[in-house]
Amino acid sequence: MSLIKRTDRFPFLLDDFLTTDWLGGTINTKGLGFSTPAVNVKETDNDFIVELAAPGLSKEHFNIELDNELLTVSSEIKSENETKDEEEKYTRKEFAYHSFKKSFTLPDSADGEKIEASYENGVLALAIPKKEEAKVQPKRLIEIS
Repeated sequence: MSLIKRTDRFPFLLDDFLTTDWLGGTINTKGLGFSTPAVNVKETDNDFIVELAAPGLSKEHFNIELDNELLTVSSEIKSENETKDEEEKYTRKEFAYHSFKKSFTLPDSADGEKIEASYENGVLALAIPKKEEAKVQPKRLIEIS
């Protein structure tokens, strides 16, 4: 059984439809502050590996929670830049807000107590080990009595 990806994207689907310029103009939808990282999920004999591409972040920006069998990875970044020019009486402030939230339902074969996370070179990697009974057992010879 594999991991099941869940996204809380429904409110943005309508927004994507309404903000798209169907006549070929240039609407900047990047300013919405919604950027969902790409995810790779792979299964080995011993564990599941979840990789999220999130360059430019640090490990302090992530929040990883496990609630029963629901694994949620989220991030929220707020920043404010202010520029002042006293000679011309000019002040400019730029706000930035970026967030995402991804949820995965763990299969029964996953051991949620031993999940490990690491962040390196813009990729957040989660190693979710399988329970011992779910791991592939080596082939053995059964003798007939």
